[in-house]
Amino acid sequence: MGGRTFLVPGNFPLGCSATYLTLYQTSNKEEYDPLTGCLTWLNDFSEYYNEKLQAELNRLSKLYPHVNIIYGDYFNALLRLYQEPSKFGFMDRPLPACCGLGGPYNFTLSKKCGSVGVKYCSDPSKYVNWDGVHMTEAAYKWIADGLLKGPYTIPSFHWLCLGSKIKSKESLDT
Repeated sequence: MGGRTFLVPGNFPLGCSATYLTLYQTSNKEEYDPLTGCLTWLNDFSEYYNEKLQAELNRLSKLYPHVNIIYGDYFNALLRLYQEPSKFGFMDRPLPACCGLGGPYNFTLSKKCGSVGVKYCSDPSKYVNWDGVHMTEAAYKWIADGLLKGPYTIPSFHWLCLGSKIKSKESLDT
């Protein structure tokens, strides 16, 4: 027995995280993506990690052809929200945390969400980032929809569902 289908998530665009934006804040505008405001070098690192992860998953897929290994492209799913937040119902400035205290990203290391005096936003559904590390429920819903119904899995869930229907039809014919 054992597992037959695994969803392996890639890394988020870390350069868009309020935590890392605060930790590595710089006056050098060239370090930020002009469209999103995210740290480009940190997103480049996330993409590099995801490329290596996908290569390893491809190797494992060949080694275990009877197992479905699905890559969850969290990077591009979440990056899309940072690139066009208002298109998906989020506020125009998606980088600040909903729950936090101070600074341009509403995040400080000394007073995290849940600490005394730290407030949260009035409408979390308009925010992508919850607390500097985690996304809001609305952002996670959008990501989940993109993974289950959209283009953010390799191979797509749609393809796997078709494949399992074909396999079960074949097993009925024999």
